[in-house]
Amino acid sequence: MNKKRILSGMRPTGKLHLGHLVGALSNWVKFQDEYDCYFMVADWHALMSEYENPLNLKENILDNVADWLACGVDPEKSNIFIQSQVPLHLELYFILSLVTPLGLLERCPTYKEQLREITNRDLSTYAFLGYPVLQAADILLYKAEAVPVGEDQLPHLELARQIVRKFNHLYKTECLIEPNALLTKTTRLLGTDGRKMSKSYNNYIGLSEEPEVIRKKVQSMVTDPKRIRFSDPGHPDQCNVCNYYRVFFPEAAEEINEACVKSKIGCTDCKKELAGKIIDLLAPIQKKRQDILKDKGYIEKILSLGQAKAGKIAEKTIQEVRQILKLI
Repeated sequence: MNKKRILSGMRPTGKLHLGHLVGALSNWVKFQDEYDCYFMVADWHALMSEYENPLNLKENILDNVADWLACGVDPEKSNIFIQSQVPLHLELYFILSLVTPLGLLERCPTYKEQLREITNRDLSTYAFLGYPVLQAADILLYKAEAVPVGEDQLPHLELARQIVRKFNHLYKTECLIEPNALLTKTTRLLGTDGRKMSKSYNNYIGLSEEPEVIRKKVQSMVTDPKRIRFSDPGHPDQCNVCNYYRVFFPEAAEEINEACVKSKIGCTDCKKELAGKIIDLLAPIQKKRQDILKDKGYIEKILSLGQAKAGKIAEKTIQEVRQILKLI
């Protein structure tokens, strides 16, 4: 029986952190046995927001893919490739832009949110406005039947579905298929300062960070604001440290919660214990990552094979689209 195809990706904007682990990578590993998985390094998407100060994309790509592999993404089960190495993404992006109403993009919730919240970069560009169209092209090029998303990302997927309907209706075809949402459990993991975890806030715990760095970051974490003294009863449901226990170490969370409420453990000791657990959790991932990075040629071979496989599927889709548009 043929497996349904899914496509997902990450922007190589820097080191990966715990948010990537719980938000995407853990799900990717599970999906490998159930779906025909295409996992994309979205370097063009990275440039859309980082164009003023281009990142060292090649270094970031190799670094990120090493983390993917170390976390359990298996190139024998999944196809891993770099977006820009399959230029047909841009051709379909342009073709889809022909049928995409401008108002549809301007109303995109994430677009408006990013313009409002990101003030240290100029995102008022044609490319950034059109990034949902490139996302649609990424998905439709491979005729992915499903896309792993959290509920907050559903508007993006619906926009892609609207583009498909417009294209198919206009050209009286069924060439493009509407991708369905593969709803994933979204784990709420805030940064060490209680805000959204982000590299721009420097409030993340990186997957490849040294133990001493992890200890320092965990010790800086914001805890229960209502607990002033050791003797004060804690409120674990309002504490970011306790939430990390619930997310990563549920077997220890109940005991920590009880000790917190009954003032049997202080915030300093609680964070010290959490840091040790995170270090132990990441140790095998870091060991595997180090082994992988000893041979960067291995990563490049995986990406080359991924490019070839992705390119064949992309070429087939583009040929169909070109015929519809009388380009061939």
